Amino acid sequence: MNASDTALSSASTSDAASRVRLGIQPVILAGGSGTRLWPMSREHFPKQLIGLVGEQSLLQATVNRLDGLSGASQEQRRIADAIVVCNEEHRFTTAEQLRQHGRRARLVLEPVPRNTAPALTAAAMHALREGEDSVLVVMPADHVVADKDAFHRAIAAGAQCAEEGAIVTLSVVPSHAETGYGYIKTGAAMLGSGAFRLERFVEKPHLELAQQYLGSGEYGWNAGIFIVRASTWMAAIEHYQPAIHASCLLAFERGMDDGEFFRLDRDAFASSPSDSIDYAVMEHLASERGEDRFAGAVVPLDAGWSDVGSWDAIWNIMPKDDASNVARGRVMFEGATSTYAHSEGRLIACVGTENLIVVETVDAILVADKSRAQDVKAIVGRIKSERGSEAADHRKVHRPWGHYDSVDQGDRFQVKRIVVKPGARLSLQMHHHRAEHWIVVRGTALVTRGADTFILAENESTYIPIGVQHRLENPGKMPLEIIEVQSGTYLGEDDIVRFEDTYGRS
Repeated sequence: MNASDTALSSASTSDAASRVRLGIQPVILAGGSGTRLWPMSREHFPKQLIGLVGEQSLLQATVNRLDGLSGASQEQRRIADAIVVCNEEHRFTTAEQLRQHGRRARLVLEPVPRNTAPALTAAAMHALREGEDSVLVVMPADHVVADKDAFHRAIAAGAQCAEEGAIVTLSVVPSHAETGYGYIKTGAAMLGSGAFRLERFVEKPHLELAQQYLGSGEYGWNAGIFIVRASTWMAAIEHYQPAIHASCLLAFERGMDDGEFFRLDRDAFASSPSDSIDYAVMEHLASERGEDRFAGAVVPLDAGWSDVGSWDAIWNIMPKDDASNVARGRVMFEGATSTYAHSEGRLIACVGTENLIVVETVDAILVADKSRAQDVKAIVGRIKSERGSEAADHRKVHRPWGHYDSVDQGDRFQVKRIVVKPGARLSLQMHHHRAEHWIVVRGTALVTRGADTFILAENESTYIPIGVQHRLENPGKMPLEIIEVQSGTYLGEDDIVRFEDTYGRS
């Protein structure tokens, strides 16, 4: 009997009905940037935070994905609140989206990006700290799954395998010869599990090879979804990647928990090698099938999965008109075919277009041939090299207290529309190079200016001179909206000296 069969049959000697099933711990990896979905996805507001295919953001849809899982099989399992691993810069927006959706989650913050293997290691440590060796269901935050019931069936099968010692990956049943995904080759069926042995991982193939994979019936797309007990993952990462294990352990031990966020230690986490789950562990399982220590398993997934990694992928999964066009927002088609058009405000009129992508935001417009959708990433690289702000931020920038929109700017001035949530307040701050005029257009503002504190009602205003400490607060129960006019020699966001901040940014 080989290692995989040994791991999965070890529990068969006892009565399955007498076993206490381990709880399910959702782990959501939300550290991606999504540069191929520019201009909607930006460095500081990436694709998982955007509603690219519906009203919910991809993150919100992922958090909901395991709802009702216990009904997918006869075995009842407790579903814990999700652990979300995200970039430190995205922490407030991520937490706010979860709150808006009525979901509780534990947020683990990556101070620097180190790929998925260190991220999962930190999540496993956090899960084990809670006292239960749960089955981790590891999901990227930026995927789409159309058939939730089919997804649940695959997760239930994988959880059974994982509970019995396997490290499981889901393999998407391919619908066509796709060159943009990695592939997984499945081996023989495992005993009594509905899973298959993991044979090998394959990099993105050329078209002819992808067609061969499709025809063989032995290969599936690599979805990047994994199911594993927390203790099993920790043992595997220590065995195969001791440097990652050591760095993450130190980062966790030195980390800080403030109740809302668990902050990994920056220096320790930065010292970890950057590696994916596939390279760090899974490929070793595929190449060491005779080893008794760990078993790699594959569960097929046929649930309308997409990683929505580019605009053509979004076009592919969206409902289309009779001419295969997809419209979102204010869009008109006239004689257009196979066109994707997304408007964030202005009217897009597509006349006679074919196989085209058009995406409009308030500060950028993308026009691309659908066959070149992968090349959008190169444009983002050029914007960064030219120090353009459009790669990192939208014109509307989210902050923990609300958001602001830079509605106009020119030489030595900038106009912003600032919205502050009820009960929220900005940091106590000052600027070296700019003065500010504030005009309240909705709500009530509590203003600190130097030694003075006073209330501004609608249609009232104040002036903040250069070098004066100031703070804006919303003491009311409705959003506060002000127009801010900045004037000075330098208007960059880095000209902020914070003295006190509710959100730990000082």
